[in-house]
Amino acid sequence: MLNDLLERNAVWSGAKKTGEPDYFMRLAAQQTPDFFWIGCSDSRVPANVVAGLDPGEVFVHRNVANVIHSSDMNLLSALEFAVDFLKIREVIVCGHYGCGGVKAATEDLPQCLTDHWLEPIRRLARAYAVDLVKEDGEEARRDRLAELNVIEGVRRVSETPILQRAWSRGLCIKVHGLIYGLKDGRLRDLDCTVGPGHFEAEGESGARAVT
Repeated sequence: MLNDLLERNAVWSGAKKTGEPDYFMRLAAQQTPDFFWIGCSDSRVPANVVAGLDPGEVFVHRNVANVIHSSDMNLLSALEFAVDFLKIREVIVCGHYGCGGVKAATEDLPQCLTDHWLEPIRRLARAYAVDLVKEDGEEARRDRLAELNVIEGVRRVSETPILQRAWSRGLCIKVHGLIYGLKDGRLRDLDCTVGPGHFEAEGESGARAVT
């Protein structure tokens, strides 16, 4: 398996250098991403691929079910680095339909670390139980819960001292919420963007495709 991976890497590297001789030298020279992407660890949702970006154009943090924990030092350090050192002004929280983490949060789990990690999603499911039950079927309920998890994530990111300090310094940073469809490869805007000091939209109108 490892040898196969290394061989695939060699083929990919060779093809890249043939098509764009300066590709790796250009990437090695500097990192100037426009976006900080907080997404799910799901292998089917690689940030730069689904967004149509080169690796140097997006700075990425991923975890199971793109959950925003206020005590997650890994996330917070990446967010601080993105804002203060890379000067990124567009933050994206991106979930996806068919999320295994969201599915696990709606099922009984043994007492394990994943159980604790997904607790905020279970809390959302309880808070929006009346709305979720109106959805047509279990898959639709889980997909709506995945949207709610993104919207809540945008709120939580906006409440971090890192963003609050940045906004108090007059930096125009926006936090967006997107959802990705595994079945059609489309990103959709959940209309829950947060800018300096205010919500631009509350995210209750549902998803719309990004064009």
